[in-house]
Amino acid sequence: MAQPKKTIQIIHTDFTDSNQNEIPGASILTGNVQIEHDGVLINCNKLYFFEKENYAKAFGNVIMNQGDSIFMNSRYAEYNGNEKFAYASGEVVLRSPESTLTTDTLNFDRNIQQAYYNSYGTIINKDNTLKSKSGRYYLNEKKYQFLTAVTVTNPQCVIKSNHLDFYDNSGHAYVFGPSTITSKDNVIYTERGFYDTKKDLATLTKNSTIKYDNRLIKGDKIFYDRKRDFSSATDNVKITDTINKMIVRGHYAEVYKKQDSMFITKKALLSSLVENDSVYIHAKKLLVTGKQGERIIRGFNNARIYKIDMSGKCDSIHSDQKKGLTQLIGKPVLWNNESQMTGDVIHLIGNNKTEKLDSLKVLNNAFIVQKDTLGTGFNQVKGQDLFGKFKDNKLSTVDLVKNTEKIYYMYNDKNELEMIDKGVSSRIHLELEDNKIQTMTAFVDPKSDSYPPDQFPENARKLRGFVWRGDERIKSKDDIFPPEELALEAKILKESVAKDLENEKPMEATKETLEYGKPPKKEKAKAKNTKKK
Repeated sequence: MAQPKKTIQIIHTDFTDSNQNEIPGASILTGNVQIEHDGVLINCNKLYFFEKENYAKAFGNVIMNQGDSIFMNSRYAEYNGNEKFAYASGEVVLRSPESTLTTDTLNFDRNIQQAYYNSYGTIINKDNTLKSKSGRYYLNEKKYQFLTAVTVTNPQCVIKSNHLDFYDNSGHAYVFGPSTITSKDNVIYTERGFYDTKKDLATLTKNSTIKYDNRLIKGDKIFYDRKRDFSSATDNVKITDTINKMIVRGHYAEVYKKQDSMFITKKALLSSLVENDSVYIHAKKLLVTGKQGERIIRGFNNARIYKIDMSGKCDSIHSDQKKGLTQLIGKPVLWNNESQMTGDVIHLIGNNKTEKLDSLKVLNNAFIVQKDTLGTGFNQVKGQDLFGKFKDNKLSTVDLVKNTEKIYYMYNDKNELEMIDKGVSSRIHLELEDNKIQTMTAFVDPKSDSYPPDQFPENARKLRGFVWRGDERIKSKDDIFPPEELALEAKILKESVAKDLENEKPMEATKETLEYGKPPKKEKAKAKNTKKK
């Protein structure tokens, strides 16, 4: 059944009068006027009370308060007791325990406990200042909602959005649509996100980026902690470092700005530009640390490297920018076009001034295999260590030292296989052109024999330790990923379809926001069943 409508009660007035010619149906109250209606008190200097309509107009220093928490001041106000609706104008100030709203006109619907304005307003919430053309305040939820341009300013940042929900007790802000969060250190862009203005934490879930001076972080979902200068990104992550000419991709990344470091996994790929040639590094986990010019890149588990004329695989990669040294550690193999090099450890040394490859070291059990392009055999050279020199990023000379051995296929001018040379020595020197062996010279007590092909059996054509890994060779940057990484990405992309649909609507307030400041709920004690023995 409908509840009977309560009437406006006159609590106090200094004078009462009426003028039916000028204000028909109204009583004119002046002086210290106070009226009450269903828990709302209104004080003013002058009031027109329309008793039959259950309606009042208040003038001069109007103060309206609901309970002990909501106070509204204005120069003029109207109140409809039947509709439980208030309108205020002229230097309107709405105060709650957490915030103060200043505007020119304000409407207050007590039935749904909402106040709204369309005449520009400023809200002060502790360290936050919010300004907008229009806004709505939900008293029960302690939430401001803005559907036009709004700006939130605090000592740490400035938030701008066209759709923002702000909870004034918790300081939590939810944005939807193109929005920016700008500070002295970075600029955050998102089209769906959450920001805790007290803790300086952000969760961004649609078309989001964080831009530093020289670094841009993108991802489907980004978490940001301003106090720790920490951010993490999930799914379709891309980190661009303009100073170091480096791009990092993956499906999960962590960035620690103060430590100048980042961690990437889930189809992680680092690409850097060196002398107009891109170098790609992949591993299950990539860790990049150090300032500009002192970068250290570490790749763990099934690490791989690729550039146009060179690629490699190993258990882990360690690259030191300052030293110009890249180490391939743990069962390393390096392909330089058609040449395959293996050893216990492989070092690539660059020249930081020219940004070109300078030299190569293969330490312990160095082995070079080059497939015979005219036949089915393999040119092979092995020794304890290998030292190579690059010219214009191409391997030009190679020296193998200590206990060296060789098998070399020799052709005539008609590209006919004439002899197969097999020998041992203390050192072997190779000259290469276009990454192909042109000459091979043995030094210090060389011993060599050459055999016609039909007199050299197949089982003697491979040196001890020979392993051809040509089927593992990485021939493009897309080949750098193992099958399990591609399968992981396919799964992530499939799951992202549902996330895209979710991102088309505003974020719902979290439990932390809705229950902020409320006392914890007490769990009901479970009754124990007791039985008499």
